[in-house]
Amino acid sequence: MEAIGSLVTDANISKEAKPSFYLKHILPILNQNRVVHFVGFGNRLASDPLPFQLQRLRCRCNFHALRFVPKIQEVGALLIRRMRQNVTRLGRLDPHLVGPYAMRGQSIRAVKTTPRYLALHLRFEIDMVAHSLCEFGGGEEERRELEAYRQIHFPALVELTKTKKLPSPAVLRSEGLCPLMPEETALVLASLGYNRQTRIYLAGAHIYEGKSRLAALTTLYPYLATKESLLSQSEIQPFANFSSQLAALDFIVCTASDVFAMTDSGSQFSSLVSGYRVYYGGGKMATIRPNKRRLADIFVKNNTIGWKVFEKRVRKAVRQTKRVFLRPVGRSVYRYPRCRACMCNTDN
Repeated sequence: MEAIGSLVTDANISKEAKPSFYLKHILPILNQNRVVHFVGFGNRLASDPLPFQLQRLRCRCNFHALRFVPKIQEVGALLIRRMRQNVTRLGRLDPHLVGPYAMRGQSIRAVKTTPRYLALHLRFEIDMVAHSLCEFGGGEEERRELEAYRQIHFPALVELTKTKKLPSPAVLRSEGLCPLMPEETALVLASLGYNRQTRIYLAGAHIYEGKSRLAALTTLYPYLATKESLLSQSEIQPFANFSSQLAALDFIVCTASDVFAMTDSGSQFSSLVSGYRVYYGGGKMATIRPNKRRLADIFVKNNTIGWKVFEKRVRKAVRQTKRVFLRPVGRSVYRYPRCRACMCNTDN
Protein backbone atom coordinates (compact mmCIF):
# COMPACT_ATOMS: atom_id res chain seq x y z
CA MET A 1 0.00 0.00 0.00
CA GLU A 2 2.80 2.39 0.89
CA ALA A 3 4.57 1.71 -2.40
CA ILE A 4 1.57 2.85 -4.45
CA GLY A 5 0.81 5.81 -2.19
CA SER A 6 -2.37 4.40 -0.63
CA LEU A 7 -1.18 4.29 2.99
CA VAL A 8 -2.74 7.01 5.16
CA THR A 9 -1.83 7.22 8.86
CA ASP A 10 -3.37 9.14 11.73
CA ALA A 11 -0.47 11.58 11.42
CA ASN A 12 -1.84 12.61 8.02
CA ILE A 13 -5.34 13.34 9.29
CA SER A 14 -6.22 15.44 12.31
CA LYS A 15 -8.83 13.99 14.63
CA GLU A 16 -11.16 16.94 13.94
CA ALA A 17 -10.84 16.78 10.13
CA LYS A 18 -14.14 17.51 8.38
CA PRO A 19 -15.68 15.54 5.50
CA SER A 20 -14.38 18.20 3.09
CA PHE A 21 -10.81 17.21 4.00
CA TYR A 22 -11.45 13.64 2.87
CA LEU A 23 -13.01 14.80 -0.37
CA LYS A 24 -10.01 16.99 -1.11
CA HIS A 25 -7.13 14.78 0.04
CA ILE A 26 -8.33 11.16 0.29
CA LEU A 27 -10.77 10.83 -2.60
CA PRO A 28 -8.05 11.50 -5.23
CA ILE A 29 -5.98 8.63 -3.76
CA LEU A 30 -9.00 6.34 -3.89
CA ASN A 31 -9.82 7.36 -7.46
CA GLN A 32 -6.25 6.80 -8.60
CA ASN A 33 -5.38 3.57 -6.76
CA ARG A 34 -8.86 2.14 -6.11
CA VAL A 35 -7.88 1.43 -2.51
CA VAL A 36 -6.90 3.36 0.63
CA HIS A 37 -5.34 1.81 3.72
CA PHE A 38 -6.01 3.80 6.91
CA VAL A 39 -3.62 3.04 9.77
CA GLY A 40 -4.46 4.24 13.27
CA PHE A 41 -7.69 5.79 12.03
CA GLY A 42 -9.18 5.72 15.53
CA ASN A 43 -12.17 8.00 15.94
CA ARG A 44 -11.52 10.10 12.86
CA LEU A 45 -14.58 11.47 11.12
CA ALA A 46 -16.50 11.22 14.37
CA SER A 47 -16.77 14.85 15.44
CA ASP A 48 -20.11 16.58 15.10
CA PRO A 49 -21.64 17.98 13.07
CA LEU A 50 -21.68 15.22 10.47
CA PRO A 51 -24.32 14.93 7.74
CA PHE A 52 -27.00 12.39 8.61
CA GLN A 53 -26.28 10.24 5.56
CA LEU A 54 -22.56 10.13 6.36
CA GLN A 55 -23.19 9.10 9.95
CA ARG A 56 -25.53 6.42 8.66
CA LEU A 57 -22.83 5.15 6.30
CA ARG A 58 -20.32 4.94 9.17
CA CYS A 59 -22.85 2.92 11.12
CA ARG A 60 -23.49 0.47 8.28
CA CYS A 61 -19.77 0.03 7.67
CA ASN A 62 -19.09 -0.74 11.32
CA PHE A 63 -22.00 -3.05 12.02
CA HIS A 64 -22.92 -4.54 8.64
CA ALA A 65 -19.87 -4.37 6.41
CA LEU A 66 -17.58 -5.69 9.16
CA ARG A 67 -16.90 -9.34 8.34
CA PHE A 68 -13.99 -11.47 9.45
CA VAL A 69 -12.19 -13.79 7.06
CA PRO A 70 -13.15 -17.49 7.32
CA LYS A 71 -10.09 -18.58 9.32
CA ILE A 72 -10.84 -15.98 12.02
CA GLN A 73 -14.54 -16.88 12.05
CA GLU A 74 -13.74 -20.57 12.37
CA VAL A 75 -11.35 -20.21 15.30
CA GLY A 76 -13.56 -17.56 16.89
CA ALA A 77 -16.47 -20.01 16.80
CA LEU A 78 -14.21 -22.68 18.29
CA LEU A 79 -13.30 -20.40 21.20
CA ILE A 80 -16.97 -19.60 21.84
CA ARG A 81 -17.87 -23.30 21.86
CA ARG A 82 -15.12 -24.12 24.31
CA MET A 83 -16.17 -21.30 26.63
CA ARG A 84 -19.70 -22.76 26.49
CA GLN A 85 -18.24 -26.19 27.21
CA ASN A 86 -19.37 -27.54 23.83
CA VAL A 87 -23.05 -27.27 24.69
CA THR A 88 -25.23 -26.58 21.67
CA ARG A 89 -26.54 -23.05 21.98
CA LEU A 90 -26.75 -20.40 19.31
CA GLY A 91 -25.96 -17.05 20.86
CA ARG A 92 -27.83 -13.96 19.77
CA LEU A 93 -24.81 -12.46 18.04
CA ASP A 94 -23.12 -15.64 16.82
CA PRO A 95 -24.37 -15.45 13.19
CA HIS A 96 -23.17 -11.84 12.90
CA LEU A 97 -19.75 -12.67 14.31
CA VAL A 98 -18.81 -16.07 12.92
CA GLY A 99 -21.30 -16.54 10.07
CA PRO A 100 -21.61 -20.14 8.83
CA TYR A 101 -19.40 -21.44 11.65
CA ALA A 102 -21.96 -20.51 14.32
CA MET A 103 -23.32 -24.05 14.72
CA ARG A 104 -20.57 -26.16 13.18
CA GLY A 105 -18.86 -28.74 15.34
CA GLN A 106 -21.35 -28.42 18.19
CA SER A 107 -21.67 -31.57 20.28
CA ILE A 108 -25.01 -32.20 21.89
CA ARG A 109 -25.07 -33.35 25.50
CA ALA A 110 -27.65 -33.21 28.23
CA VAL A 111 -27.12 -30.46 30.78
CA LYS A 112 -29.30 -29.05 33.53
CA THR A 113 -28.28 -25.47 32.79
CA THR A 114 -26.72 -23.86 29.75
CA PRO A 115 -23.12 -22.83 30.53
CA ARG A 116 -22.63 -19.09 30.53
CA TYR A 117 -19.45 -17.07 30.60
CA LEU A 118 -18.24 -13.59 31.37
CA ALA A 119 -15.68 -11.90 29.13
CA LEU A 120 -13.26 -9.50 30.79
CA HIS A 121 -11.17 -6.91 29.00
CA LEU A 122 -8.47 -6.19 31.55
CA ARG A 123 -6.47 -3.14 30.48
CA PHE A 124 -3.32 -3.69 32.50
CA GLU A 125 -0.61 -4.02 29.87
CA ILE A 126 2.72 -2.33 30.52
CA ASP A 127 2.06 0.50 28.06
CA MET A 128 -1.19 1.36 29.85
CA VAL A 129 0.46 1.08 33.25
CA ALA A 130 3.51 3.15 32.32
CA HIS A 131 1.58 5.90 30.55
CA SER A 132 -0.77 6.37 33.49
CA LEU A 133 2.05 7.68 35.76
CA CYS A 134 0.39 5.77 38.59
CA GLU A 135 1.98 3.44 41.13
CA PHE A 136 0.85 -0.13 41.72
CA GLY A 137 2.49 -1.24 44.93
CA GLY A 138 5.81 -2.37 43.48
CA GLY A 139 7.94 0.23 45.22
CA GLU A 140 11.21 1.61 43.88
CA GLU A 141 11.85 -1.32 41.56
CA GLU A 142 8.51 -0.76 39.84
CA ARG A 143 9.14 2.98 39.53
CA ARG A 144 12.52 2.39 37.86
CA GLU A 145 11.08 -0.19 35.47
CA LEU A 146 8.17 1.98 34.37
CA GLU A 147 10.36 5.07 34.04
CA ALA A 148 12.76 3.12 31.80
CA TYR A 149 9.81 2.00 29.68
CA ARG A 150 8.56 5.58 29.37
CA GLN A 151 12.02 6.76 28.30
CA ILE A 152 11.85 4.41 25.32
CA HIS A 153 8.17 4.40 24.39
CA PHE A 154 6.81 7.73 25.68
CA PRO A 155 9.66 10.27 25.41
CA ALA A 156 7.21 13.17 25.02
CA LEU A 157 5.55 12.22 28.30
CA VAL A 158 8.94 12.06 30.01
CA GLU A 159 9.75 15.58 28.80
CA LEU A 160 6.36 16.79 29.99
CA THR A 161 7.05 15.49 33.50
CA LYS A 162 10.25 17.55 33.54
CA THR A 163 8.64 20.82 32.47
CA LYS A 164 5.21 20.66 34.08
CA LYS A 165 4.02 19.76 37.55
CA LEU A 166 1.68 16.82 37.11
CA PRO A 167 -0.63 15.25 39.71
CA SER A 168 1.04 12.80 42.07
CA PRO A 169 0.30 9.05 41.79
CA ALA A 170 -1.85 9.31 44.92
CA VAL A 171 -3.94 12.12 43.42
CA LEU A 172 -4.28 10.26 40.12
CA ARG A 173 -5.54 7.21 41.96
CA SER A 174 -8.02 9.18 44.07
CA GLU A 175 -9.42 10.74 40.88
CA GLY A 176 -9.95 7.34 39.26
CA LEU A 177 -7.29 7.98 36.62
CA CYS A 178 -5.31 4.79 37.22
CA PRO A 179 -5.94 1.45 35.48
CA LEU A 180 -7.85 -1.00 37.63
CA MET A 181 -5.46 -3.61 38.99
CA PRO A 182 -6.35 -7.31 38.57
CA GLU A 183 -6.86 -7.66 42.32
CA GLU A 184 -9.26 -4.70 42.31
CA THR A 185 -11.11 -6.23 39.37
CA ALA A 186 -11.48 -9.49 41.29
CA LEU A 187 -13.04 -7.61 44.21
CA VAL A 188 -15.47 -5.80 41.89
CA LEU A 189 -16.61 -9.05 40.27
CA ALA A 190 -16.98 -10.76 43.65
CA SER A 191 -19.03 -7.87 45.01
CA LEU A 192 -21.35 -8.18 42.00
CA GLY A 193 -22.07 -11.78 42.95
CA TYR A 194 -19.82 -13.71 40.57
CA ASN A 195 -18.62 -16.78 42.48
CA ARG A 196 -15.75 -19.23 42.02
CA GLN A 197 -17.72 -21.26 39.48
CA THR A 198 -17.91 -18.32 37.06
CA ARG A 199 -16.25 -19.03 33.73
CA ILE A 200 -14.23 -16.01 32.64
CA TYR A 201 -12.62 -15.29 29.29
CA LEU A 202 -9.72 -12.88 29.72
CA ALA A 203 -9.07 -10.74 26.65
CA GLY A 204 -6.09 -8.55 25.92
CA ALA A 205 -2.36 -8.66 25.51
CA HIS A 206 0.24 -9.58 28.11
CA ILE A 207 -0.70 -8.36 31.59
CA TYR A 208 1.99 -6.36 33.37
CA GLU A 209 3.92 -8.64 35.75
CA GLY A 210 2.16 -11.67 34.26
CA LYS A 211 0.99 -14.56 36.42
CA SER A 212 2.12 -13.02 39.69
CA ARG A 213 -0.10 -10.00 39.10
CA LEU A 214 -3.02 -12.18 38.08
CA ALA A 215 -2.71 -14.41 41.16
CA ALA A 216 -5.59 -12.80 43.07
CA LEU A 217 -7.88 -13.02 40.05
CA THR A 218 -6.99 -16.60 39.14
CA THR A 219 -7.21 -17.74 42.77
CA LEU A 220 -10.69 -16.32 43.17
CA TYR A 221 -11.74 -17.43 39.67
CA PRO A 222 -10.04 -20.73 38.81
CA TYR A 223 -12.12 -21.14 35.62
CA LEU A 224 -10.39 -18.22 33.93
CA ALA A 225 -9.30 -18.85 30.35
CA THR A 226 -7.53 -17.06 27.53
CA LYS A 227 -7.29 -17.81 23.84
CA GLU A 228 -3.83 -19.19 24.53
CA SER A 229 -5.15 -21.67 27.11
CA LEU A 230 -8.21 -22.67 25.06
CA LEU A 231 -6.40 -23.30 21.79
CA SER A 232 -3.70 -25.83 21.01
CA GLN A 233 -0.35 -24.66 19.71
CA SER A 234 -1.27 -25.68 16.17
CA GLU A 235 -4.62 -23.87 16.38
CA ILE A 236 -3.19 -20.53 17.52
CA GLN A 237 0.05 -20.63 15.54
CA PRO A 238 -1.41 -19.14 12.30
CA PHE A 239 -2.29 -15.98 14.27
CA ALA A 240 0.85 -15.77 16.41
CA ASN A 241 2.56 -12.92 14.56
CA PHE A 242 -0.55 -10.89 13.81
CA SER A 243 -1.72 -8.78 16.74
CA SER A 244 -4.78 -7.48 14.89
CA GLN A 245 -5.95 -11.03 14.15
CA LEU A 246 -5.47 -12.03 17.79
CA ALA A 247 -7.48 -8.95 18.77
CA ALA A 248 -10.20 -10.03 16.31
CA LEU A 249 -10.46 -13.38 18.12
CA ASP A 250 -10.81 -11.55 21.44
CA PHE A 251 -13.43 -9.29 19.89
CA ILE A 252 -15.54 -12.25 18.76
CA VAL A 253 -15.44 -14.06 22.11
CA CYS A 254 -16.07 -10.89 24.13
CA THR A 255 -18.94 -9.73 21.94
CA ALA A 256 -20.65 -13.14 22.05
CA SER A 257 -20.34 -13.43 25.85
CA ASP A 258 -23.29 -13.51 28.23
CA VAL A 259 -21.71 -10.66 30.21
CA PHE A 260 -18.97 -8.31 29.05
CA ALA A 261 -16.93 -6.51 31.70
CA MET A 262 -14.37 -3.82 30.97
CA THR A 263 -11.90 -2.13 33.28
CA ASP A 264 -11.39 0.90 31.02
CA SER A 265 -14.53 2.16 29.32
CA GLY A 266 -12.48 4.55 27.18
CA SER A 267 -10.51 1.93 25.25
CA GLN A 268 -11.32 1.49 21.57
CA PHE A 269 -11.64 -2.28 21.96
CA SER A 270 -14.19 -2.02 24.77
CA SER A 271 -16.05 0.72 22.91
CA LEU A 272 -16.37 -1.42 19.78
CA VAL A 273 -17.47 -4.50 21.73
CA SER A 274 -20.06 -2.65 23.81
CA GLY A 275 -21.34 -0.75 20.75
CA TYR A 276 -21.74 -3.97 18.76
CA ARG A 277 -23.64 -5.55 21.65
CA VAL A 278 -25.97 -2.55 21.83
CA TYR A 279 -26.59 -2.53 18.08
CA TYR A 280 -27.35 -6.23 17.62
CA GLY A 281 -28.44 -6.93 21.18
CA GLY A 282 -30.95 -4.12 21.40
CA GLY A 283 -29.40 -2.82 24.60
CA LYS A 284 -30.36 -6.00 26.46
CA MET A 285 -26.93 -7.66 26.65
CA ALA A 286 -25.31 -7.28 30.05
CA THR A 287 -22.27 -5.01 30.02
CA ILE A 288 -20.33 -3.89 33.09
CA ARG A 289 -18.79 -0.45 32.66
CA PRO A 290 -16.77 0.86 35.59
CA ASN A 291 -16.99 4.37 36.91
CA LYS A 292 -13.37 4.42 38.00
CA ARG A 293 -13.72 7.64 39.96
CA ARG A 294 -16.49 6.18 42.10
CA LEU A 295 -14.62 2.90 42.47
CA ALA A 296 -11.46 4.76 43.47
CA ASP A 297 -13.32 6.42 46.32
CA ILE A 298 -14.54 3.01 47.45
CA PHE A 299 -11.12 1.35 47.24
CA VAL A 300 -9.45 4.16 49.18
CA LYS A 301 -11.76 3.34 52.08
CA ASN A 302 -11.79 -0.44 51.68
CA ASN A 303 -9.65 -0.93 54.78
CA THR A 304 -12.21 0.76 56.98
CA ILE A 305 -15.52 -0.63 55.69
CA GLY A 306 -17.03 -4.09 55.96
CA TRP A 307 -17.65 -6.38 53.01
CA LYS A 308 -21.41 -5.79 52.97
CA VAL A 309 -20.93 -2.02 52.76
CA PHE A 310 -18.23 -2.44 50.12
CA GLU A 311 -20.49 -4.76 48.12
CA LYS A 312 -23.42 -2.35 48.33
CA ARG A 313 -21.35 0.64 47.21
CA VAL A 314 -19.78 -1.20 44.28
CA ARG A 315 -23.16 -2.46 43.08
CA LYS A 316 -24.55 1.05 43.24
CA ALA A 317 -21.58 2.43 41.29
CA VAL A 318 -21.95 -0.21 38.58
CA ARG A 319 -25.74 0.07 38.42
CA GLN A 320 -25.42 3.75 37.54
CA THR A 321 -23.45 2.86 34.39
CA LYS A 322 -25.70 0.05 33.10
CA ARG A 323 -28.22 2.18 31.26
CA VAL A 324 -27.81 2.37 27.48
CA PHE A 325 -27.92 6.05 26.57
CA LEU A 326 -28.75 7.77 23.33
CA ARG A 327 -25.61 8.92 21.55
CA PRO A 328 -24.35 12.15 23.19
CA VAL A 329 -23.33 14.99 20.90
CA GLY A 330 -19.79 14.58 19.66
CA ARG A 331 -19.42 10.95 20.76
CA SER A 332 -18.55 8.12 18.42
CA VAL A 333 -21.37 6.20 16.79
CA TYR A 334 -19.26 3.05 17.23
CA ARG A 335 -19.56 3.26 21.00
CA TYR A 336 -23.01 4.86 21.07
CA PRO A 337 -24.94 3.45 18.10
CA ARG A 338 -28.27 4.29 19.71
CA CYS A 339 -29.20 7.24 17.53
CA ARG A 340 -31.51 7.86 14.57
CA ALA A 341 -28.62 7.85 12.12
CA CYS A 342 -27.65 4.33 13.19
CA MET A 343 -30.42 2.36 14.90
CA CYS A 344 -33.87 2.73 13.37
CA ASN A 345 -35.51 1.90 16.71
CA THR A 346 -33.81 3.75 19.55
CA ASP A 347 -36.51 2.89 22.07
CA ASN A 348 -35.07 -0.57 22.83
